[in-house]
Amino acid sequence: MKKPVALDKADIKAFLGPGSRFEGTLNFDEMVRIDGNFTGEIHSSDTLIVGESAIIEGQIRVGALILSGRFKGDIKATSLIELRSPARVEGRLETPCLKIEENVVFNGEITMSGDRGKGENGDSKKEKHTTSTPEAKKN
Repeated sequence: MKKPVALDKADIKAFLGPGSRFEGTLNFDEMVRIDGNFTGEIHSSDTLIVGESAIIEGQIRVGALILSGRFKGDIKATSLIELRSPARVEGRLETPCLKIEENVVFNGEITMSGDRGKGENGDSKKEKHTTSTPEAKKN
């Protein structure tokens, strides 16, 4: 698994810009950023960055996810999910590490597993949390 890279130093290999639409399956091996609309499946062992203007519906399976846009569906990240304001997420998240900023709207289910939850026989212990956050106040 690759070590997380600071975003300001990251070398983004692909970019789906604002106003663009894509339907289907996206597979990649290096960091990708999406700021447009995407419907389908995304698979990678690296980092996916979802910008504020992005709208994604489907399934995401990545190493790390940094999400600031809108998402509906299932996400599984092997290292980290970071939800940054003004993200709006509806669905199921599975990750060993989750960061949620203030004013993020999340409605769904979280499953966290990792080394911290090892049982007596060495199996990972999974914890399920169902969370709903209130809508962010509008200015």
